Amino acid sequence: MTAPRGVVVLGATGSIGRSTLNVMARHPDRFRVVALTAGRRAAELDRLASRWNPDYVVLADSGGRGPARDWPGEWRYGTEAMRMAAADPESPTVVNALVGFAGLESTLASLEAGKRLALANKESLVVGGDLVLEAARTGGGEIVPVDSEHSAIMQCLCQRPTSEVNRVILTASGGPFRDLSRAEFGSIRPEDALAHPTWSMGQKITVDSATLANKALEVIEAHLLFGFDFDQIEVVVHPASIVHSMVEFRDGSTMAQLGHPTMEVPILYALSGPERLENQFRAFDPVESGPLEFERLRHEDFPMFDLGVAAGRVGGTAPAVYNAANEVAVAAFLENRIGFTGIPTVVEHALSAIPPSPIGSLEDLVQVDAEARVCAAERVGTPSPARGDRFP
Repeated sequence: MTAPRGVVVLGATGSIGRSTLNVMARHPDRFRVVALTAGRRAAELDRLASRWNPDYVVLADSGGRGPARDWPGEWRYGTEAMRMAAADPESPTVVNALVGFAGLESTLASLEAGKRLALANKESLVVGGDLVLEAARTGGGEIVPVDSEHSAIMQCLCQRPTSEVNRVILTASGGPFRDLSRAEFGSIRPEDALAHPTWSMGQKITVDSATLANKALEVIEAHLLFGFDFDQIEVVVHPASIVHSMVEFRDGSTMAQLGHPTMEVPILYALSGPERLENQFRAFDPVESGPLEFERLRHEDFPMFDLGVAAGRVGGTAPAVYNAANEVAVAAFLENRIGFTGIPTVVEHALSAIPPSPIGSLEDLVQVDAEARVCAAERVGTPSPARGDRFP
């Protein structure tokens, strides 16, 4: 019998990390937890360690200390320990469920070490761009998307060359404000933006879904992952979130991947694909689901989408500026320091103030990320947060 595959879960205390562990719990003969990491949720990480008995756990906040329960592993601390976990030789698979720019170093470390990287931290690919793709080429690593849209594209392609594709269609739920007029956006509160109609996610990605910044990041991700031109990538609003993406081939055929909105299905595929493991998720019933409705995206009302796609087309450091300014702006919105419509204002300011340049190294990205955060924070009127500081 084949030994269970070792898995490192980065960001184990977040929504994707917890969902990953739920998936692994259903297949104990196939997967084994080698290490778990968290930002600063020491008590929750401690509970997970007692449940999963990993070889070790990592708390990125080196100033914190986790309580030791009765398990034989060890606690490690700091960003270097996080990087080492991402490259752990005992784990052929790494799930990167970190949030924001803070996940970039772990993405690079995993790919340089030749890992199968189940990537939920889309920001690291969007920001790192060619730097991430080069790490995969030179290190022999493999990027497998956890995003439901990109998992759907991968499954629809069935390893067919992208030269056979006319276009791909990403779906967006439209978020909680799909039916609001632009005039009503001024009264949106953080609790309104966090009430997503179909998906259960962390705070940062939930707000990004409300502004459609997340969909812009997904367009850039599709461009980088699969090599599609931006003009080949379209987005439509699909409130039911049943169709996750569609691929139109040059012969006129269109393939779609459907399923009820749960992250556990794409997580399972990222861990085991192309093999199909048995699951216990709710089966799709085409009669029960009702009509599958689609709408055009309201570009003028959700400017974060066009700002992000434009940054992706420019390339270089532009996506890093977009991402960093957005992280600062979302944090400010959640703390009631700016309104919902202030988010694109902050991001547009940073993109205008910081000229794009080619990416030569990780250090280049770290520098421009810091510069963009300072620029955005000045616009908000608060000190600049450290990268990854707001979202553990």
